[in-house]
Amino acid sequence: MEVTLAFIIFIISYVFIISEKVNRALVACLGGAAMLYAGVINLDSAFIHHIDWHTIALLLAMMILVSITSQSGFFEYVAIKVAKQVNGKPIPLLILISLLTALGSAVLNNVTTVLLVVPIVLTLTKMLKLNAVPYLLSIILASNIGGTATLIGDPPNLMIGQAVEHLTFNDFLVHLGPVVAIIFFVVMAGLVLFYRNKLHVTEADQRKLVEVDPKKYLKDKVLLIKSITVLTMTTVGFIIQPLLNVDITSIAMGGALLLMLLTYQVQDVEEVFKSVEWVTLFFFIGLFMLVGGIKEVGLIDEIAKSIIYYTDGDLPKTAILILWASGILSGFVDNIPFVAAMIPVILEFQSYGMTNLDPLWWALALGACLGGNATIIGATANVIVAGLAVKANHSFSYMEFLKVGAPVALVSFIISTIYIYFRYLIFFY
Repeated sequence: MEVTLAFIIFIISYVFIISEKVNRALVACLGGAAMLYAGVINLDSAFIHHIDWHTIALLLAMMILVSITSQSGFFEYVAIKVAKQVNGKPIPLLILISLLTALGSAVLNNVTTVLLVVPIVLTLTKMLKLNAVPYLLSIILASNIGGTATLIGDPPNLMIGQAVEHLTFNDFLVHLGPVVAIIFFVVMAGLVLFYRNKLHVTEADQRKLVEVDPKKYLKDKVLLIKSITVLTMTTVGFIIQPLLNVDITSIAMGGALLLMLLTYQVQDVEEVFKSVEWVTLFFFIGLFMLVGGIKEVGLIDEIAKSIIYYTDGDLPKTAILILWASGILSGFVDNIPFVAAMIPVILEFQSYGMTNLDPLWWALALGACLGGNATIIGATANVIVAGLAVKANHSFSYMEFLKVGAPVALVSFIISTIYIYFRYLIFFY
């Protein structure tokens, strides 16, 4: 009975989220509450096991850091500098923004990167009178692709790295970096073709941009120095996090609290908290409870076990199935619980005589991370950008994103399949 109830609640909630008839945060939270009332999960398990407070706290911290830093005029300054590099031309600007997002997502993580890049893009598009949606979509796609390249770029990779001791930061970069570079190049070529006749800037607006002095947008130099210093310290903390032996969430929270302490005289704490995207945070809380419900009744575990059952223990067949199954499911269900369910299943393969499990790990990482591009709720970065877009009056619908994201995900899976087969699996035949 609980399995049926959990499934019905999840499907109904998901349908309303897709339809966008009601605020998605409200739908997600109502769905999570329904899981509680139906007895599928209890409050203790929801708060302790299912809601990923590390993700919530990391988002909150980065929102605070970005909010305070934006008051200095830093993002406007960077935006103008970037746009002037390409003379305000829309397509080169799209490519440059996407490249910066992908690199940032690999070096830091995709959540942090989109929080930093989106304000820049919104400023630029407003100045050049461009439609911001194509740039926001490209940020999402690039962040998920770039984050796939490293251990810290996307949560699924971090979970895999923590579960498999012999996989290092360099292993992820060496094994996933090449295919990520290929996918990024192909996706950018597709986006350029898709938007080449849809983005236009007048010569007058280009001239205005060239004449603008970026330094004029720096409002408070003292605040700028403090913000950039703390932001840089936080970023460096992310990079050297393995050496510090402190989790990324703690580093981000420490940075946010330090910046609030240093700037409280000019940035009222209450105003800072008002600028936080609370709707996005509550959407995640509700989503974690929804997914926690179907995980609690064993649906995700059964899906994972079914994958193994149908491959009969054949490594090449298992790797390809894991890639596609994790990719498709990650487009519709948050990839974190699915990866959490798949890790122990893959580890169990050792008892069936499989000694080299690395191709399965790379398949899981590629599927889970790249699958996030399929839908607007497929990855954390997607939801954050969508929330910021709504606040800036540049919202895009579930279907609008799906028309771009689904083909990108499909192409990514095809390229990943070819890559995994010829690099790892061909030797098994």
